[in-house]
Amino acid sequence: MHLTDFMPAGPHTGAKARIAAAIEAARDEILELSHRIHENPEPAFEEHRAAGWVAEAVARHGYRVEHPAGRLETAVRATLAGGRGRHGSRVAVLAEYDALPGIGHACGHNTMAASGVGAAFGLAAVAPEIRGEIVFLGTPAEERGSGKQHMLDDGLFDGVDAAILFHPSDLTLIEAKLLASEDVDVTFLGRAAHAAAQPWEGRNALDALVLLFTSIGLWRQQLPPDARVHGIILEGGTAANIIPDRGVARFMVRSPDQAFFGSMRDRFRELCEAAARATACEVEVVFSGHSDTMRHNRVIGDRYRANLEAYGIREDPPTPNMGSSDMGNVSLRLPTIHPDIAICDPGVPGHSIEFREAARTPRADDVTLIAAAVAAGVAYELLADRALVEAAWREFREQP
Repeated sequence: MHLTDFMPAGPHTGAKARIAAAIEAARDEILELSHRIHENPEPAFEEHRAAGWVAEAVARHGYRVEHPAGRLETAVRATLAGGRGRHGSRVAVLAEYDALPGIGHACGHNTMAASGVGAAFGLAAVAPEIRGEIVFLGTPAEERGSGKQHMLDDGLFDGVDAAILFHPSDLTLIEAKLLASEDVDVTFLGRAAHAAAQPWEGRNALDALVLLFTSIGLWRQQLPPDARVHGIILEGGTAANIIPDRGVARFMVRSPDQAFFGSMRDRFRELCEAAARATACEVEVVFSGHSDTMRHNRVIGDRYRANLEAYGIREDPPTPNMGSSDMGNVSLRLPTIHPDIAICDPGVPGHSIEFREAARTPRADDVTLIAAAVAAGVAYELLADRALVEAAWREFREQP
C-alpha cells in the first residue's frame, strides 16, 4: 500500500496530496520508529527512550521542541508556526508510546507514536501555506497515571482548538466511547507471626486482601452491566510459614456514567475499610490517574470519517465494548476525537499477546501511515477554515 495511490478527500485535495507524499517519502523513518518502540517497551512514566526518539524525529522536520515538557520527564511538546503567521487556529496531533508491564505494546501504542510523528511530518510539508500553529504532543502514561491530565494541568494544551489521536483496534470506529476510570492502590498492614507456633499473635494482611476480592465479586451482582472493577495482588506475603503483615493490590474502577462513578468510588473505599476491620488490619486506599468519559466532537469526527474513507477504510457497526483513556480528559477541555482503526481481524482482544504481535504487522504499518495522513488532512482542514473550527467549538459548548 502506498498513500500516493489514493485520491485524498476534498476539500484541499492538492494540499492533502502533498501531505500524503511527504508521509510516503518518510515511510521508512516512520515505520522504523514504530518497530523500534515496539521492540523496546517502556511502561507509564518510564518512556525515556520513546520520548527521546519522538522528540528527535519532529525536531528534524523543523519543529521547536520542548522535552521534557511540563512536570513529566517523558512528555513532549513541539510547535511549528504556519508560513502565513501564527494568528490563526492551533491544532494538535497527539502521540502515545507507553507499554503495558509484562506484555509490552499489547495496546499498539507504537503505532500511535509513529502515526502522530508521521502526521507532524506531513503538516510540516505544507506549513508555509497555512496560518496558525501546528502542535505535536507526545503524551506519556496513558495505560496508568493519566499523563494527559498532568499535561492539561501544566498548560500544555492551552490555546489548542482541536486535538486528534487515533487508536489501533480490532474494529474501525470513528466515535470513541470511554469509561470513566481511576486507579486504586490498596495496602493492608497487619502483624507478622509464626504461622504454626503462634498464629493467634498475627494479623493477616493477605486475609484482608482475600476478603476484599470476595466482597468485590459479590458487589458485581449489584453493579450495572457496563461498570467494571478489576485488580491484581502485588504483595501477599513472603513465606507460607509467616502470617503476612503486608498485602498490596492494585485495582481499576470504571463506569460510563460519570455521576454513578462517584458512588462506586465511595463504595470501593467502604469495602476496603470493612475488610480491614474484619481482619484487625490497617488499610491505606490511594486513588490516582483519573480518566473521564469521552465527549466526541462530531464536527471533526465527520471530517475524519470522510478523509479515512478516501483511503478505502469504512466504519464497522458500533460495539458495546468500551475501555478507558485520558483522552477523555482532553475532550472535556476542547474539541477532540479519538477514533479506532482496525489493525487485525475482529475478535482479537486488546491487551493480549495476539494484539501485541498484530501491532507490528504489514497491516498495522499500513494503518499507521493512513492514520498519519488522515490526521494531518483533518488538521489542515481546521487550519485552513476558521469556520470549521468555530463549528467544532460551538458543538463543544452546546454539549451537556
